[in-house]
Amino acid sequence: MNCLECGEKIIGRSDKKFCNDACRNAYNNKQNKDSSNLMRNVNNKLRKNYRILNEINVDGKTKISKSKLDGLGFDFDYFTNLKVYKNGSEYKFIYDHGYKLLEDDFVLIVKNQL
Repeated sequence: MNCLECGEKIIGRSDKKFCNDACRNAYNNKQNKDSSNLMRNVNNKLRKNYRILNEINVDGKTKISKSKLDGLGFDFDYFTNLKVYKNGSEYKFIYDHGYKLLEDDFVLIVKNQL
C-alpha cells in the first residue's frame, strides 16, 4: 500500500493510509479546505457578522441603530437562519445571535439560549 498523500510505500499496519503525521495532516487539510472562493467569502461574512453581534450584545438583549451596525461593517444579507415566532416577529440569526429590524432605524439584538 502507498501513502495517499506522497505515494511512498507504507511500512507497518495493513490498514495504514499515510506514511507519517505530516502526510496525514496535509491530505486532510486539502480534503477539508473550502472548495471555492464563494464559500470562503460567505463564511468570512458570517464570521464577521457574528463577531460584531457578539461584541455588541453582552447583556443578551440590546437595541442599536441600524446605521451604527452598518458603520461597523455588518452585512444584513448574510445570516444562518430565519425564525418567525407565533406573534409574527421575524428574527434573523447568525448562529445563536439573532436580530430583528425595528421601526425608526433600530435593530433589536438577542442571544438565543440553546
